[in-house]
Amino acid sequence: MTATTANPVLRVAPAAPAEAAAHFRASLAFHADVSDVAAALAADGDPGFVVLDSRSTESWDQGHIPGAVHLPTALIAEQAAGLLDREVPVVTYCWGPGCNGATRAALALAELGYRVKEMLGGFEYWVREGFEFETWQGSERRDPDPLTAPVDGDCGC
Repeated sequence: MTATTANPVLRVAPAAPAEAAAHFRASLAFHADVSDVAAALAADGDPGFVVLDSRSTESWDQGHIPGAVHLPTALIAEQAAGLLDREVPVVTYCWGPGCNGATRAALALAELGYRVKEMLGGFEYWVREGFEFETWQGSERRDPDPLTAPVDGDCGC
């Protein structure tokens, strides 16, 4: 047995560079990260997208991204047309990486004809990176988690 067949990382060979580039290019068409969303929202002018929180009302009340539209996934088919402009891309988020609510919301919106991306990390990483959020009591901000927060707004990625 060779080292590559015994190694769990290389047991399945990496894709050819052109295939890998196509895959990762496609992934960026479907995903945005918290820092990029925050930077776009903080810049002067229209960011060119709307942020959609697909969580429950109880979760929304605990905290949400300022300016986000609240539309639980179960209500998207019924209410999206009244809340969203089909010409404006939508960035969905839910609680965090352990939740697929943003993915389900993005699917529901795409099936209705919206251009959509999912915000990786969700609300959990929004808070962990130290960005301001709103609750039913007002605005809050927590100290950035040094393991997740970008330095000077740049994750170095």
